[in-house]
Amino acid sequence: MSRVKKGVNALKTRRNILKQVKGYRFGRSKKEKQAYDAIAHAGTYAFAHRRDKKGDFRRLWLVRLNSVLHQNGLSFSKFIGTLKARNINLNRKVLSEIAASNPETFKRIVAKVQ
Repeated sequence: MSRVKKGVNALKTRRNILKQVKGYRFGRSKKEKQAYDAIAHAGTYAFAHRRDKKGDFRRLWLVRLNSVLHQNGLSFSKFIGTLKARNINLNRKVLSEIAASNPETFKRIVAKVQ
């Protein structure tokens, strides 16, 4: 078999790796080995933080709801419990959106619960 030199492929791989780490600081944006490590870590963090983002948003919805409910003289836990008892199937995200964008509608929901 003939010998295969991998100069073209290696250069292409190196170019693509360095393109991905453009904007990183120090050797991570210039040196191939450090760039590989940087990409591996960045991918790990990106995966984990996509999961964390869901929890962050849920926490935001709860804080928003709780503040609006306290203004109306209700606690969050009693509000959610009564919603479930009355079979009003609105999740926390939807309730938070309604509370932020349509306060009148949210007051009607609270009135049904009370």
